[in-house]
Amino acid sequence: MEPQGWLPLLLQLGLMWPLGAPSEPRLRVFVVPHSHMDVGWLHTVQESMQAYVTNVYNSVVEELTLEKKRRFIAVEQEYFWLWWDGVASDGQKGQVHQLVAEGRLEFVLGGQVMHDEAVTHFDDQILQLTEGHGFLYETFGFRPQFSWQVDPFGASATTPTLFALAGFNAHVISRIDYDLKEAMQYNQELQFVWRGSRSLSAQQEIFTHVLDQFGYCSAGPPNSRLSLSEGFNWDGKPVFPSQPWDYLYPSMDMPVTEDTIPVYSSSIAMNVLARASWFQTPHVLWPWGCDREFLNASLQFANMDIIMEHVNNNTSEFSFSMEYATLGDYFRAVHSDQVAWQVRGHHDFLPYSSDMYHAWTGFYASRSGLKALARRASTLLYAGESMFTRHVLLPPHPHLDPAWGLQQLQQLRWAVSEVQHHDAITGTHALKVGDMFVEHLSTGMQGVQTLMASIIQDRSPAHSGRRGPWGHKPGGRFAVVYNPLAWTITTIITLTVDFPSVSITDESGHPVPAQVQRSKEMPSAYDLHVLTTIPGLSYRHYSIRPRRSSQEDTGEPEPFVASTQQFGVRPRRRGRRVGGNLVPVVNDCYIIFLDLDTNLMHSVWERQSNQNVQVTQQFMEYHVNSHFNQDQISDNYVFTPNGRAEPAWEAVRMEIVAGPLVTEIRQYFYREVNDRKPTFAIYSRLAHGPQSSDGELLCHRIEQEYRVGPLELNHEAILRTSTDLNTGRVLYSDNNGYQMQRRPYRKYKNNTNARNYYPMVQSAFIQDRRSRLVLLSEQAHGISSQGNGQVEVMLHRRLWNDDKWALDNDLTLNDSSVVHPVLWLLLGPWTLTSGLRQRSGLALQHRPVVMLREMNGEVGGPFSVPVITAPGWNCSWKQKAVTLPSSIHLQILSIPGWKYSSNHTEHLQTLRKDQNREAKADLRRVLLRLQHLYEVDQDPVLSQPVTVNLQSVLQGLGSVVSVEERSLTGTWNVSEMHRWTWSMRDPHRHRGKFNRPSPPLGGPNITIYPKEIRTFFIHFQEQ
Repeated sequence: MEPQGWLPLLLQLGLMWPLGAPSEPRLRVFVVPHSHMDVGWLHTVQESMQAYVTNVYNSVVEELTLEKKRRFIAVEQEYFWLWWDGVASDGQKGQVHQLVAEGRLEFVLGGQVMHDEAVTHFDDQILQLTEGHGFLYETFGFRPQFSWQVDPFGASATTPTLFALAGFNAHVISRIDYDLKEAMQYNQELQFVWRGSRSLSAQQEIFTHVLDQFGYCSAGPPNSRLSLSEGFNWDGKPVFPSQPWDYLYPSMDMPVTEDTIPVYSSSIAMNVLARASWFQTPHVLWPWGCDREFLNASLQFANMDIIMEHVNNNTSEFSFSMEYATLGDYFRAVHSDQVAWQVRGHHDFLPYSSDMYHAWTGFYASRSGLKALARRASTLLYAGESMFTRHVLLPPHPHLDPAWGLQQLQQLRWAVSEVQHHDAITGTHALKVGDMFVEHLSTGMQGVQTLMASIIQDRSPAHSGRRGPWGHKPGGRFAVVYNPLAWTITTIITLTVDFPSVSITDESGHPVPAQVQRSKEMPSAYDLHVLTTIPGLSYRHYSIRPRRSSQEDTGEPEPFVASTQQFGVRPRRRGRRVGGNLVPVVNDCYIIFLDLDTNLMHSVWERQSNQNVQVTQQFMEYHVNSHFNQDQISDNYVFTPNGRAEPAWEAVRMEIVAGPLVTEIRQYFYREVNDRKPTFAIYSRLAHGPQSSDGELLCHRIEQEYRVGPLELNHEAILRTSTDLNTGRVLYSDNNGYQMQRRPYRKYKNNTNARNYYPMVQSAFIQDRRSRLVLLSEQAHGISSQGNGQVEVMLHRRLWNDDKWALDNDLTLNDSSVVHPVLWLLLGPWTLTSGLRQRSGLALQHRPVVMLREMNGEVGGPFSVPVITAPGWNCSWKQKAVTLPSSIHLQILSIPGWKYSSNHTEHLQTLRKDQNREAKADLRRVLLRLQHLYEVDQDPVLSQPVTVNLQSVLQGLGSVVSVEERSLTGTWNVSEMHRWTWSMRDPHRHRGKFNRPSPPLGGPNITIYPKEIRTFFIHFQEQ
């Protein structure tokens, strides 16, 4: 199209020169160069570093240094950090320092990765941001102020809240529902002020920009010869080892010459004018780049320089100007226009559909085993951080080098941060990349387990060789149990032993309530259940000894041996009456009724409300197509079932194992009546704990563990729980474990089942006026309510199809593993469950850590700890508990090991003096983060603001010298963090009840309001 053909559109848009200034085009195009670098997708991190990442940073730094008008944004810090530490020369490092200081190289987002927003926990989102931000601040004194979440598959409302708390001024997302994006484009609503939390004040709002239909890749207009992934790319393909045929990698475009410049400038003009019509300001954000681009930045900039010069020399024809820009340049221009922006409340953009046939809800459950491992690694890291912090702050520690201990934690921090990437924990990566994630997580976990064992050894007098009063019996074990939560907990821990007759005593030599039963998974072993009460951040110690003969009598009571009642196999009943033959399983809070005609759960009675709710559970499967060219398929990303879910079993066998501490219901589901091995199993536990306030959580839960698999090919397994609650098919599921979203069932022309699936990271519930059924999860799953009173959880997927690209890239989901997900069920009135849900979720997430050692010196259990004798337990281990109010959660207590000064001016002066200095890690600076668990008006007591005296709470760790309140990731002093304010059409809409900023610290007392997350540096006195 010739330039004159754009005139009607220009007049319609009002984008020609403003009156009185004919030489200045009003429309400015901000060309933002970037390279999208997946931290593990089709290739491992090492392969990507070799194939293109190193070249990107080498050539970009060189080209930006050569020409001052050029710009570049860097996103994923894992790659930059690897380049900085392992590749960059001193000369390149000096150039980068200058480019960052001049604002020509801008770090956006600043996390280790571009994290997924659907299946990640907000603890881990904060961790990976903190790791990346700490590196950037320590190295450059730079603090990111803009996000770039352009590729995650949907957008959570938690993310903008976290970014605001980290000091960001604007937030960029891209992948939202296709029809919603189309409507927002048409109505010029792609930019808005987002208040992601309904409880927090407007202090946590953030300006949000949704990339238009072209996404983060530079492209020509629709149907042009410049496709979405190939437009304006002149540096060709990266070369990977054993590279398959791969149309996703951008290929080299023709060079810009006198002959081709009309084509390029015309394509840009069409694209720019289309984009301009979708936004309210005369500023166009034009992302230039795509996946793995700028590996030869010289060719990229040389060609684009010519196009931009041509456009800027002919603004009378093109009606716009072009300039290289960072993301900050663009948002400063938008901010200066003072438009009154629409306000968006706390609703998210999940799930995500790219078109009417492709609902990206399958990845909520893809690679269930990796999702479980990632969360286990995260919880182990959480426990290890507080154990290490307590240990370092309370000398002596003669046998543990704190620098070595810090290295173990840093290794696991790296691995947990890495797996939050939007192609990692999602399960949307090649098999070899999955192996890389597992290796990094496993190695990091092993290091922290060794650290924990070393801490136990350092605190015990084991080196003296003294023995406890019971002696060292062969086959016996010592157990150390650590509670990583800052509350006193009463719970039941389970140990596996190989002898049924045991004696168990605590650190004082007193017998402990315990129960022995045959293991559900290993018939030759035994489960030993032990009732324990542990104060916050504290330890308990136990000795487990075998009793070799019935004549042996020490006067100590033996653990109760549970009795087992077997029930025969029951075939699946089709339409016949059930419920006529019930057997109860009882504790002080619930009665579970089991139907002996079906061997299924029939109903649950809840004591406090005196309500009986029909509850039945069964495994079902969705079947999917395997032929790519014949019909829609399910894959790692999308869920496209052929029809409704069907029962996946034909018979159930049941047994009830009863004891004084625990009653366990074991239900085994067989795919065929005559199968010898079950494909599925449910293990449900009811605890019989004390009725104290500490035991309330233990009583009010039905713990369930499932055994799922191996599945048949192209089957997707769900657990469907059906009740008689009148829910109207309304589901509530969480955003990243931080807040809940209401999910009404919606009908669509296509793919209704899949588009009504949502992520459940930690909790979900259904309810009617009388009762609420809560599901608490150990890991992320997909969840849906497809019928009234129903909730179904997708537990496992096994898929294969003949899509050539997926096969060539090994991006398949032929997952034949057996998985063991865990859910806890809470049932009761709203008043009960609203108070218990958050604390119970944390009790599941952060269960006590158990460390074992064989009495005969051989390693046993998950990792080794030394023999700890009774006298040592009574003296060395007396540490004061750390206890917080019940509505406040210790989100993190760690020693980050940062080397920078907390004083920003002082830190910048130090950087200017010596950029290559080797400073020492500060081991006396502790990162403390506290979170208010409850929403405004959720609970009459627990939703109130809470005042905490930090000096008093932390006195068990040492003497507090000073307290600094910091931004979420620690890089800002909150008194110096002044985020931009934005004009709004309705400034009072969606504001929280407690609409006030927290006052500056004037002492150790802090007040935490509903859903607030407060971050502090605590400096302790040397001891």
